[in-house]
Amino acid sequence: MSPEAVIVEALTEADRDWADEWLTRFWGSPRIVSNGIMHDLSTAPGVIAWVDGARAGMLNYNIEGDSMEITSLFSIMDGIGVGTALIQAALDGARQMGLRRVWLVTTNDNTRAMRFYQRRGFTIAAVRLNQLALSRRLKPEIPFTGDDNIPLRDEFEFEVLL
Repeated sequence: MSPEAVIVEALTEADRDWADEWLTRFWGSPRIVSNGIMHDLSTAPGVIAWVDGARAGMLNYNIEGDSMEITSLFSIMDGIGVGTALIQAALDGARQMGLRRVWLVTTNDNTRAMRFYQRRGFTIAAVRLNQLALSRRLKPEIPFTGDDNIPLRDEFEFEVLL
C-alpha cells in the first residue's frame, strides 16, 4: 500500500476514546514528557490516518511560536505508509501555517524511529543526556528499559527546518 492510499484527517472529538486507548497502550497514559514538559495528549490537536475505513495511526502536535512539536506519532498498521503519511501531513500543515520548524523528541532506545525520521528529512538537533531521569519526576511510570531491552536514559531531538 502506498502513502496515497492512507487518508489523513483532523483528529475530532469522536476519535478521542480511540486515541486515549492507543496512547495508553503505547505510553502508559495519554500524558507524555518531552524536553522536561508534560503534554496531555487527551486534549492535544492532531491528525488521524485512515486505511480502508479504519483508524490506522495518529500524530499529535503542539504549536509554539514559529515551531510545531510533534508530541506523539504511532501507527497500528506497520509497513504500509501510515507514519509517512502522518509526517507529511504535519510538514504540509506547518508550511501552510507559515511555521519555520517542525521538531520532535524520541528516546535513545527507539532506534527504529531514529531511522524513520532521518529517512524523512529530519536531522538530529540536540541530544539531552540523562533527560529521562528528569522526565520520571513528572511521569514516574516511565520504564527504565525500552525497545530491545536498552536502558531508557536520553532524549534525541530531531527537526526539519521549513
